[in-house]
Amino acid sequence: MLSTRRKAAALAAGLAAVLALAGCSSSGSSDAGASPSSGSSASDDAFPVTIEHALGTTEIPAKPERVVTWGWGSSDAAIALGVVPVAMSYQAYGGDKDGVLPWVKDALDKAGEKTPVVLPNQQEVPVQDIAAQKPDLILANYSGITQDEYDLLSKIAPTVAYPDKPWSTPWRDVVTGVGTALGMDDQAATLIDDTEATISEAADAHPELAGKTVASVWDTGDTFYVYTADDPRQQFLEDLGLKTAPSVGELATGESSFYYTLSYEQLDQLKSDMLVSFADDQKTEDAVLAKDALQVMPQVKSGAVAQIVGTDLVAAVSPPTVLSLPWGLDDYLDALSAAAAKVG
Repeated sequence: MLSTRRKAAALAAGLAAVLALAGCSSSGSSDAGASPSSGSSASDDAFPVTIEHALGTTEIPAKPERVVTWGWGSSDAAIALGVVPVAMSYQAYGGDKDGVLPWVKDALDKAGEKTPVVLPNQQEVPVQDIAAQKPDLILANYSGITQDEYDLLSKIAPTVAYPDKPWSTPWRDVVTGVGTALGMDDQAATLIDDTEATISEAADAHPELAGKTVASVWDTGDTFYVYTADDPRQQFLEDLGLKTAPSVGELATGESSFYYTLSYEQLDQLKSDMLVSFADDQKTEDAVLAKDALQVMPQVKSGAVAQIVGTDLVAAVSPPTVLSLPWGLDDYLDALSAAAAKVG
């Protein structure tokens, strides 16, 4: 869910120290990272680049050599384009003990690259740690950075935020935005085409999904969350041939761009052919589906519930990235197909 941010005053108070740190030589921790431009075919001729986004306009004057990523998916897109960041976010959910996601580790291993510096495990932007890496580009295409955080990061290096709403950037837009920032528009377009071909092939292989309506939910034990049509994980289901159930929009409360909460007394109103239910483990999922409150849902009664269980699989599709999408696709399709077989 949306993270709690530091107040603007606290951010501004640290500005002088951050800028001083950015001007000093690196602490040396970046030596653990791979060469940021390894495998990259970005052209100097592509620059300067100007990118408009939700928090402002960013000009990138020259080909970046030290890229830092923050949030979700930007590091995946950069690595897929052959540009390994010098530092990236710690991923607590789905990541290993070092905060590295399995598909990111696989991609780095395949490319023969070392793991970049992993930034501290915290919700607020670690501005001093980012500044210590002396970046010349900061990518936060899928994130929840505030205007104050963006303004502060922009004093360290050109910073690209989300194009529209926080935590809602579709994977295609992440790839496009990262590609533009790196001067690799053509390579990004090819990467999107290749990934879409993978999705299309998967959808063709599962005609049982076509046209069925779906809602995606997460029951945390005391709160029932529903993901909206604006959420990338719901959009991914549509890519696979499913349709967002009309009830998803009809019940939306507007409390967030990508989710809303639903009282247990309203669950019978969330009508769809299928339900996608996310859970950390099978024990938790079994307990959720056994709740009396959920027995009013036709999807639960019929068993038309795609159980997406396990932090790595949940993370792979919540939301998908250009690297996680193929990594978790087979298991995801198996769960969806099993649920579709119970419809009707």
